[in-house]
Amino acid sequence: MFKAFASYRGLLALPGARTVFVVGLLARLPFTAASMALALHVVIDLDRGYGAAGLADLMLTVGGAVGAPLLGRSLDRFGVRPVVLVTGAVDAVFWIGAPYLDYPWLLAASAVAGFMGLPVFTAIRRAIATNIPAEQQRQAFALDAILVEVVFMVGPAVAVGAITAVNDATATMTGIGVLYLGAGLLLTRLAPAPGADGAATGPKDPADPRADGRSVWLRPGFLLVLGVSLSANLVLAGSEISITAVLRGIGDTEWAGICVAIWCAASLVGGFWHGATSRPWRLPRLMLLMGLTIAPVGIIGHAGWIWLAVALLPSGFMCAPTLASASEEITRAVPQSVVGQAAGLQGSAMTIGAAIGAPLAGAVIDHSAPAWGFAVTGLVGASLAALTIAYQHFARPKPAEKSTDEADAPATV
Repeated sequence: MFKAFASYRGLLALPGARTVFVVGLLARLPFTAASMALALHVVIDLDRGYGAAGLADLMLTVGGAVGAPLLGRSLDRFGVRPVVLVTGAVDAVFWIGAPYLDYPWLLAASAVAGFMGLPVFTAIRRAIATNIPAEQQRQAFALDAILVEVVFMVGPAVAVGAITAVNDATATMTGIGVLYLGAGLLLTRLAPAPGADGAATGPKDPADPRADGRSVWLRPGFLLVLGVSLSANLVLAGSEISITAVLRGIGDTEWAGICVAIWCAASLVGGFWHGATSRPWRLPRLMLLMGLTIAPVGIIGHAGWIWLAVALLPSGFMCAPTLASASEEITRAVPQSVVGQAAGLQGSAMTIGAAIGAPLAGAVIDHSAPAWGFAVTGLVGASLAALTIAYQHFARPKPAEKSTDEADAPATV
């Protein structure tokens, strides 16, 4: 146990490492509360249905999915400070002004705000990739995944509590705008000091043959890692709605929060293990196990909420390690000069996965039974992992080829 903690102590002892994780924790708070606050604003303040609320969230999500790679490329090209200051200001203007917009204008503004949204996740992943030594990046991405779990357990709950307490979302949305502005200022702490290594500001390394164009690193191995990232969030989003559906079917809806909290706790434990172990599992295996262990949860959960909570433990344990491993593989598959763009592409893939997962599970549940929501989304995730494993096996270069054509080797997954 002490040896496990030692690996994290060594990581946090690195210059600037604590700043990265503290900034990452605080800067993500407004992001985690934003979607819930926007939905409740549409329902409570504008007196529209949940379908209208979902459309507003969808516009925010689509804008974010389109904008993330472009903002990631901007981080590589212009550096952290100008990008986070501009996007933080845009977010602040949107969230402070959104309560006063009519619904059609709110939809349009949500798309723009998503497109120009503060690239918190991309900036943090890029900071880890460029500031943390390669031999400690697994621990760094694992710790980052743990912090993401923590902030997602806090942000939405605070937003719901604040809005429902006064039955109005205006004050909460204004607070989110102020927090976004503060998050942008916090993220400037990730900018390299004057005279620091150029990798953090994005210029290409002329000695790196892979830095000449996207065609060199945008290859099947890299795309499959994006696919695993997409499928991981698809499974998570689909499982969230499936939990509610199963519990509602057996009359235990009030236990949904407890089941989700237990699921998140298992993820925290898994993330800690992934960063501490000397023999971590590789990404395809983690995703395969995550998908396969979530698939039967609905069947087990019909026996009661306690059984559902217990059944969620294995997939929860795989969650944070899968996300951490995906981030690590993405950043290792590309040269440092394009890490921001690659991380932005991963962010888009994860956003798309989340946008697909909940409607997919919902449609399956509506036309069959709640247990099938888990089964279908879990098997989709497992299938993507199996495809990645197959590619890894058949596309592995022969020893003779590896020495003569190293640049053509597939991304490690």
